[in-house]
Amino acid sequence: MNPGPFGALRRQLLDAATAFADAPDALTGILSGMVDDVDRALREELEIFPVCHHSPASALAMVRRLREKQPKVIYLELCEDLQPLLGELRNCRLPVALQAFASELDGFPQEWGPLSVVAPITEASAEYQAIAYALDTPGVELVLVDRSADHVFQWLPREPRESPAADATEATEEATGEATGHGEEQGLHGDAVGVEIGDLRPRFAELEEHLLHHGKVRHWSEWWDQYVEQPLVGADYDTYRQVMVLIGSLFRRLGPDDGDRLARDEDRERYMWTRMREHLAASGADPERCLYVCGAFHAASRVEQFGLAGAREYDISPRTATRWLYGLIPSSHSAIEAQFGLASGSVSIAAATWTKAVTRSGATPFQLEGQRGARRRAERARPALPVPREPVTDRLSGFLANPPALDGLDEAELLGWCVDIVRLARRNGYLASTADAIAVFETSILLAGMRNRGRPTPYDFQDAAVTCIEKDVVPGRRDVRRLCEILLGGDRIGEVGYQALPPLARDVYDRLRPLGLDLEKRTVQRALLDLGANPELVPCSHLLWILRRLLPDDAVRPIMGERGLGERSVQESWDLAIGRHQRSIIELGYEGVTVEQVLEQRLRRTVWDPQATAAVALAAVEDAILYLGGRRLVDELGARAVELLAAERTVDDAPEVLRRIRRLLAYYRATEPVLPAWCESFVTAGYAHYCTLLPTAFVDQETGVRQVAAMLGFLFSMEGLALALGCDRAQLELAVRQSHPEAPAKTALLWAAQSQLGLLSRAELRSRCDELLANPLVVPSFPLYLSGFVQALEPSPALAPFVVEVMSKAFARLPDAVLLPWLPKLITTLRDQAHELVPVLVREAGRTFPADLASVDAWVPPWSAPSAPGGRGRTAVVPAGGAPAAGGPVADLLAGHPAACDAVAALLGCDDGWRQIADVADAPGHGEAGALLSRHPEAARAVAELLAPRAAG
Repeated sequence: MNPGPFGALRRQLLDAATAFADAPDALTGILSGMVDDVDRALREELEIFPVCHHSPASALAMVRRLREKQPKVIYLELCEDLQPLLGELRNCRLPVALQAFASELDGFPQEWGPLSVVAPITEASAEYQAIAYALDTPGVELVLVDRSADHVFQWLPREPRESPAADATEATEEATGEATGHGEEQGLHGDAVGVEIGDLRPRFAELEEHLLHHGKVRHWSEWWDQYVEQPLVGADYDTYRQVMVLIGSLFRRLGPDDGDRLARDEDRERYMWTRMREHLAASGADPERCLYVCGAFHAASRVEQFGLAGAREYDISPRTATRWLYGLIPSSHSAIEAQFGLASGSVSIAAATWTKAVTRSGATPFQLEGQRGARRRAERARPALPVPREPVTDRLSGFLANPPALDGLDEAELLGWCVDIVRLARRNGYLASTADAIAVFETSILLAGMRNRGRPTPYDFQDAAVTCIEKDVVPGRRDVRRLCEILLGGDRIGEVGYQALPPLARDVYDRLRPLGLDLEKRTVQRALLDLGANPELVPCSHLLWILRRLLPDDAVRPIMGERGLGERSVQESWDLAIGRHQRSIIELGYEGVTVEQVLEQRLRRTVWDPQATAAVALAAVEDAILYLGGRRLVDELGARAVELLAAERTVDDAPEVLRRIRRLLAYYRATEPVLPAWCESFVTAGYAHYCTLLPTAFVDQETGVRQVAAMLGFLFSMEGLALALGCDRAQLELAVRQSHPEAPAKTALLWAAQSQLGLLSRAELRSRCDELLANPLVVPSFPLYLSGFVQALEPSPALAPFVVEVMSKAFARLPDAVLLPWLPKLITTLRDQAHELVPVLVREAGRTFPADLASVDAWVPPWSAPSAPGGRGRTAVVPAGGAPAAGGPVADLLAGHPAACDAVAALLGCDDGWRQIADVADAPGHGEAGALLSRHPEAARAVAELLAPRAAG
């Protein structure tokens, strides 16, 4: 057997395994397999370039290799359906993320939706260098070969779970929770599934813990920077390549027995090798002029399809019918850290390391032509002849046997960090001084020495700053660790350029241009709109209100101004943070071409959702009127509201339904000559619906008092319109007569409803309340009765004087021993069950009680005042079944000359005759007008005398 170029290394590792391992056979297999993986990857005809995500060493090695080899075809490990987006990167400021988004699912469980996949791109990454080289070099083809976004979710298990993102995130299934958020930039990716090139992290928890402990570091990002990143950043290409494949093989062979995840990784490798062989066969490209860029983990693959001479073909399953949409969204260093479980600040430190390495090496990185935010224009790759492949030589032995060359202490750099962190700390409220800067400097050197480092790393400096400056209490919004991250590079936030935005986002920017603001800024900007003086700003105002409805709360926030049914503001003031929420606007573009179209689609989806209710549909109707206008959509949503109301079997949303339909009816009565047909249908359907459910709601313990009061409020307030549209009042009377509640609050509601219908006189109602107050067994529950009466103000506002009377009697008659324990219960009951109706009581009490202290002694409650002549105690005659009329001369006139009433009764078919009422003043519905006529009958008598001759004639 030919030992190959790594024969000496293999023998050395086997000897070490035999000498030091308790079970040499197992360790021998692992070490020998690692060397075999390296040998296999380097002998492959298609050159494999192993990378690690967001690694400056990988990016720098990529720059050197591209300038040396200048390949004609680059195969990149990235979702193949994201390729059309790559050209738009030149219009963006990095970092940004490529996104695939799907909201209408076909072939996936509906509870997974919406589906989203993001692939973040940073300047200090090997994939960006490859993309920039391929797109700006004539004759170079870039081919994405990884599975599509559809296959990302196809390969997930279908068992119920909280979110598919928990299984599909490429780099963080075994994360240890290193990332710590700092601000809203952490959520730029939302809950999308993250895919990236080069997931290189131990999947064996014990191995990672062992490496961190013996490396004297706090987290994996620090270990990788010290033991891999720094030694490889200046290494030659062959050494870099062999070391990366070796690390990938190590983590692959020492991974846990996770069958599902390893199976998905192997399927990805089969997928990529199949796509590369298909492209080579179709294009006829020379494998010697091609480069395959993939993660080091996949470079050590052992699947049968590995290599261009793979033993077996792999059948790729077709995509589902799910419609995927693609775009670019802004990203940030903190969002990448949160997405992939990296330590806070690690991506920013990697970016700073990349800048330093480029300066030190003199290499010129690739940058897309016209790249926004680019520091300088990249040097174009010059045409070159194919570089023959050199024989593989063993570089691993020397790298593993010799310690890395340690850089000396850069005192100027460290001093600058120490001075700057003290300055930042003082600006943020810390009492830091020059002595703290000196302490940070010395502590950084001390920590580096304890950790076997020749020079302090940013992590050593960060720990030293926290040790020397941090106090028990953070004086401002940022602690010292966050200040160090800002100092070492900060959280760079990307931006998608105007040309790369979807049509909807460009339309939003164009329509808001008259405001004169730079909407791309991430700061909060104040917009002042004087719509009277500048009517051209009215369309901007309309668009801002729609965005307020669609975007997060702090994206578009009104400071002054209001929009309601029939209401328009003359002046408005807005706080706009559109640049900070660019991702949300971009994702709106996946749903439609304009914000109006998106809102219309969302309203339709809302009302046709299986969980939709009549209240939700009425809210959608209101939004359609406010933001879209037109009758077509409003009528469609209104008709759906009628269907939902008729299908409901509970009355939980009755208060919301009542509030919204009242507001809509008031709006249409003020703006339209006639009510829309759906409004009339809603009133008639609601009248019949609530009459049917009323007896059940009164006795159902799960139905609250507010709901029953809202039902009665709908029935009584809409009664006139419902009767005009053909409803029968007898249905309401029957429903009330069939109701037999047991709860005190609902009993009070029923009495109020009977009083409103004329089935219970005010005298009988007053008598029942007096009996309750006189019964010591009922007094503790009297607040519940009172709460029911207060809730009855919703259907019967005229009951307010009586509620004030009952409450006043309770305070007057109950002894302190009963009243004082009773007051807290009364207050809590009113607050919990009738808080919005208490102001009605307060206003009525203000009208009833004297306004000044001097009048209190002489004040007599209206319910205790003596009857006025001709008022109380008088008998009235009214038609049976009808509501009693107010007492006074008018009633006497009607009783003395009943011919007119008899004629009207004959026309209406009422032949029940007349009935006597002993006390007209107590008849329900007489109100204050009846009492006024009773106390001052002269005017009414004068009118009666004028009308008497005509009546006699």
